[in-house]
Amino acid sequence: MIAVVGLIVGVVAGLFLQPTVPVALQPYLPIAVVAALDALFGGFRAMLDGLFDDRVFLVSFLSNVVVAAFIVFLGDQLGVGSQLSTAVVVVLGIRIFSNAAAIRRHLFKA
Repeated sequence: MIAVVGLIVGVVAGLFLQPTVPVALQPYLPIAVVAALDALFGGFRAMLDGLFDDRVFLVSFLSNVVVAAFIVFLGDQLGVGSQLSTAVVVVLGIRIFSNAAAIRRHLFKA
C-alpha cells in the first residue's frame, strides 16, 4: 500500500513540478521507466499469485534499472546506443505484456 501511495505522490509531483532531465541523462530515462514498469508489473503479478516479497521486488526494481542503463551506456560507448536501447525496450516490453496477460487472467479469469 505504501508503494502505491508513493507512486501516486510521485506522479502528481512530477505533473505539477515538471522536473527537467539533464541532457546527458535523457537517453537513459525511457529505458529506466520501462525497466521500472517491468518491475512494477512483475511485483503486482507476484502479489496476485501470493508470492510477493518486498526484498525481491526492491532488488528486481533496482537491478532492472541499473542493468538497462548499463546496456544503453555500453551501446552509447560502442556507437550502437539506439539499437541496444531498442533491444532493451523490446525485451522489457515482452515481459511487461506477459505480466499484464497473467494479471488479466488472474483478475478476470479470461
